[in-house]
Amino acid sequence: MDDLSTGLLFGTLALLIALSAFFSGSETALMSLNRYRLRHLKEKGHKGAEKASLLLSRPDRLIGLILLGNNFVNILASSISTLLAIRLGGNTAIAISTGLLTLVILIFAEVTPKTLAALHPERVAFPAAHIYKPLLRLLYPLVWIVNWMGNNLLRLLGVDYAHRSRDALSQEELRIVLNEAGALIPELHQRMLISILDLEKAQIEDIMVPRNEVTLIDLKDPLDEIIEQIQEVHYSLVPLVDGGIDEVVGMLPLRGAARLLANGGLHKESLREIAQTPYYIPEGTPLNQQLLNFQRFKRRTGLVVDEYGDLLGLVTLVDLLEEIVGEFTTDPLDSLPNVHPQEDGSFLVEGSASVRDLKRKMDWPLPTDGPKTLNGLILEYMETIPEPGTSLRLAGLPIEIMQTSGHTVKMVRIRTDLKNSETESKKGSN
Repeated sequence: MDDLSTGLLFGTLALLIALSAFFSGSETALMSLNRYRLRHLKEKGHKGAEKASLLLSRPDRLIGLILLGNNFVNILASSISTLLAIRLGGNTAIAISTGLLTLVILIFAEVTPKTLAALHPERVAFPAAHIYKPLLRLLYPLVWIVNWMGNNLLRLLGVDYAHRSRDALSQEELRIVLNEAGALIPELHQRMLISILDLEKAQIEDIMVPRNEVTLIDLKDPLDEIIEQIQEVHYSLVPLVDGGIDEVVGMLPLRGAARLLANGGLHKESLREIAQTPYYIPEGTPLNQQLLNFQRFKRRTGLVVDEYGDLLGLVTLVDLLEEIVGEFTTDPLDSLPNVHPQEDGSFLVEGSASVRDLKRKMDWPLPTDGPKTLNGLILEYMETIPEPGTSLRLAGLPIEIMQTSGHTVKMVRIRTDLKNSETESKKGSN
């Protein structure tokens, strides 16, 4: 090197620093690539993504290649810097050149390229993959020796270098990805995907129509009342019973009953003949499992029963789909017949109202991990049967007991306007 001109040495030093920046930045870029986006681009035929994916399939070889090149250029740059220091300032300038080279490498070959690579990994990684692929073939013997020594050292330390963490995401991790997707996924689609993940957290009794609210046709009623019910009911399938909800004959298709009525052949025995075999659903069935069961058994309506076979309620495919896509009605109150808005802005709510429906459709912050009905939630909170006129605050909602009957709360008044006004006053005081 003594025969080389000073200008050539400075040029070589600048080239080595640039190569060091390339190795440092490309390493960060390749390791920062989104594995799922990389897989997507690879399937679309992106050449850079294909080569990057191939390199990342053996990260030990890739890291060995990068570190081999990076350390080689850094050591060579240090040697040239020392030679230049001796030429220009003698032995006393070696310390100064060491400090300056460290600062230059830190700024221009480490911090800057790595920051750029972390911000735009694909712009750096894909072009670098085209270089690393032939470079790996060229330096494969050296890379193999380095990897062999490193892997054996790991084995002595009890580390299985062949074991790699899986790319699969857990449900909670996938939920975080969806929440952070931002503008990449429309908000409506984002809510639907998260709702699908939440299906397994809810059970079938969380969305069923309770037995006391199930619309049914009783064969014990007079025929003219049955005909009137068939003409008024808007459902496609209702339970046909014989003396009460616990005596289910079958599921009556209203379309078939209407045809019998139009042809003049409607009588109680003909209703029995067209009734379909009931489909029963055990309580505690997760919603995600029941969605698959509806699809497998080609059913749209099921009767929920407990472990003793007693009927608890009714659930439809529409109820389940609403958990994913949201309400099909424009006004949430249209699907909450037990919530009655008042002129003063309050709501009269029946105690049998579902806590889950109130939370989802009215956006009230009620806990859903306990009792299923508002009555049960109030009784659990107060640990006694409240008297009419009793007021309480449940999950921040001012609730007034309006009517009780026996051991249940029949009607309460909820004032959301008081909750909002208190919130605003707290913000104003702050």
